[in-house]
Amino acid sequence: MLTFANAKINLGLFLTEKRTDGYHNLQTVFYPVKIYDVIELIDAVETTIEIKGIDIPSNVDDNICLKAFKTLQSDFNLPHQQIILLKNIPVGAGLGGGSADAAFLIKLVNQKFELGLRIDQMEGYARNLGADCAFFISNKPTYAFAKGDEFETLEIDLSAYYMVLVKPPIHVSTAEAYGQVKVKQPSTSLKDLIHLPLQDWAAHIFNDFEPSVFANHPQIDEIKTKLYQAGAKFALMSGSGSSVFALFEKDVKLPTLEKDNLVFYNI
Repeated sequence: MLTFANAKINLGLFLTEKRTDGYHNLQTVFYPVKIYDVIELIDAVETTIEIKGIDIPSNVDDNICLKAFKTLQSDFNLPHQQIILLKNIPVGAGLGGGSADAAFLIKLVNQKFELGLRIDQMEGYARNLGADCAFFISNKPTYAFAKGDEFETLEIDLSAYYMVLVKPPIHVSTAEAYGQVKVKQPSTSLKDLIHLPLQDWAAHIFNDFEPSVFANHPQIDEIKTKLYQAGAKFALMSGSGSSVFALFEKDVKLPTLEKDNLVFYNI
């Protein structure tokens, strides 16, 4: 049995407060996008994971999918499975690929073994794995706050626009991004700003990671600039980077970026 785990982008990201537990309070809007990893479960004599596709720079035994399955396996006495993960969502890109994989693995296990877990129960398992992981259980446009793990569903539909996502050959670690970011309380909540007309987003909706990440990686800043020069109505770095997405009113060619050996997705 297999499933397809999609990525997400952040339609704005405000870091509002450093918490005493080491995390940050934030405001963001998660929006699912059509870039997919593939996860398969196969009956096996021992629980293992095999990763194909894009290389993940970490110990395979620390993989978040394996952690998710072993937690459920312990709680529900599940039989051993081989997890096969075909990795296509770029790593270190601010697209939530690892969190998506874990959440969709939880949903796949629930389906295969008929566990009967409710949405809130699956979200509970996901929250223990990562702050944005629980979003992928319902996987709908969502305003997220607190650590990024408290949610309110939003009515947002960007299907009338052409979305382009650009991934430069840069890995921005979460530790690097959070280590230099500056927090501040916004004058208006992102939950309200996201309902402005799209043409007003650029003046009001930001990603608070951009100043420090752009200072360390000016190529990402250059990508965003070129997307606006090409006619984007809105462009922003997703999450803590390094990918940048843009919304256009019509299909677009980007020759000045395409020649730079970047990874493109037309979504």
